[in-house]
Amino acid sequence: MRVAIIGAGAIGLGAAAYLCKHGHHPILWSPGGKRTEELADGAPLVASGAITGEFRPGVAASCAEALAGSEAVLVALPGNGHRLVFDAMAPHLTPKQIVLVSGHLSFGALYLAKRLAERDLVVPIVAWGTTVTTGRQRGPASVNVNNLRKKVDIATLPLSDSARGLEVCRTLFGDRFVPRDDLLAIAVSNLNPQNHLGIALCNLTRMERGESWSQNENLTDAVGRLMEALDAERLAIAAMLGVAVRTIREHYSLSFNVPPGSVGEMARRMHERGDVTLGPTSLDTRYVLEDVPFGLVSTARLGRLVGAPATLHEAGIAILGAVYGRDFAAENDLLPALEFGNLRLEELRRLSRDGWTTKEG
Repeated sequence: MRVAIIGAGAIGLGAAAYLCKHGHHPILWSPGGKRTEELADGAPLVASGAITGEFRPGVAASCAEALAGSEAVLVALPGNGHRLVFDAMAPHLTPKQIVLVSGHLSFGALYLAKRLAERDLVVPIVAWGTTVTTGRQRGPASVNVNNLRKKVDIATLPLSDSARGLEVCRTLFGDRFVPRDDLLAIAVSNLNPQNHLGIALCNLTRMERGESWSQNENLTDAVGRLMEALDAERLAIAAMLGVAVRTIREHYSLSFNVPPGSVGEMARRMHERGDVTLGPTSLDTRYVLEDVPFGLVSTARLGRLVGAPATLHEAGIAILGAVYGRDFAAENDLLPALEFGNLRLEELRRLSRDGWTTKEG
């Protein structure tokens, strides 16, 4: 299957390596262009870790070129780039295609569906609760894939296309996908923002000093307790919405193949067996710059909407905003475009099942 991959960072390159290895034909498009220069010049994509080998994905010079002839489109870049690429994709998508959003945040699927409805067009959009791969980019044409997740929660918009969404995901990336109720379930399924808040907040000086440090070694029992308290807020929101989601303990056990326990205990076991995931070495990290405005802010707004305020999430947004000297809530460009503050819960429920009505619908 020909798959356009929008984004050429660690997740995009990891997905390209996986798809090449399994007989598919990925086409990479980097919005800035620099990340794919070496690949476009003929360098192979070198993958190490959970996926090894040299691969030769295609490279497109434009979004339109990447989408042309592709059966599926995988959006694999940080949330702060989603609106930009959704706007680039919207004029070129066709009803025969399907969009997969790796690491869905801030109801981005609704934004893209709204843009497509302006064209009287419905294209299935599959929102993933997290990414299939984890890892780090080693260079412009090199990626280390740390892990392949065993379970990834998904929901398709509109819900009537769920069977097609699940089939395409499994065809491309294997039998690891778990269908959830709807887009609202996915909105509270992505644990990365809350987990990265705990890790970043408790290791800020390491990040600012550029130290080399292991996340698992420094995810102590105290940090784990903070992350579990944040998780309790997310679970309370899910309960108010009536949707089923994984707990942080289930997530760690399934994602990292470690026996269940407290988060601190599981991190300790991972460190003892030699799992070394290095933490951010700069304040310029997606753990904050993506996950606060596009993850924590969305969860906090949803908590207020359903009557389950996420006060720890809100405190984290405020503290990191003070540390960085930035208004992270104002940096979210998806929620305002959806007029999220004016949406009633029942309207949000309907949109999360059915999407936007086209002029013809």
